[in-house]
Amino acid sequence: MEGQAPDGLWEGLSALVAAEGFAVLRVEHEGMIHGANGLTDFQARTVAVRTNMDDAAQVKTLAHELGHVRLHGPDNPDWDRHRGTGEVEAESVALMIGAAHGMDTSSYSVPYVSGWAGTVKGKEPAEVVQATGERVRKTAAAILDALDTVQLAMRERGIDRDLIGGGDE
Repeated sequence: MEGQAPDGLWEGLSALVAAEGFAVLRVEHEGMIHGANGLTDFQARTVAVRTNMDDAAQVKTLAHELGHVRLHGPDNPDWDRHRGTGEVEAESVALMIGAAHGMDTSSYSVPYVSGWAGTVKGKEPAEVVQATGERVRKTAAAILDALDTVQLAMRERGIDRDLIGGGDE
């Protein structure tokens, strides 16, 4: 992803990460976090994002890592513990957070989600994505509701909460 991040989104996401008891670290390059764009360390209670990406990519990555924080902690009973499922969920949350702020992350997010969904043994990628949908929707909606940022209306994002059973969180 290229370009600037929406105003206040980094700060808002950082505050939500901090509210979960994690420190946000900005690292110089991917070599410092095992070649990744970002990394959540549940034991150290840190979320690291590399700074050698455009601002928009850094914010998308922070949203992805917040997805991990909210969905994949070691005490979370609803997580199936498969890395592929976890990556599908976290990136799908990031895609929804980005879309709510006018960021099109699909050129990165769709191949990423497809690739990880294909690693879940015994399930077709579409089954994995479908199975994660409600957890992703609820998590993304809760994050969006907690942010004090300018967001597109749900219908402008192509999402109708009434059709997907939401709107009351």
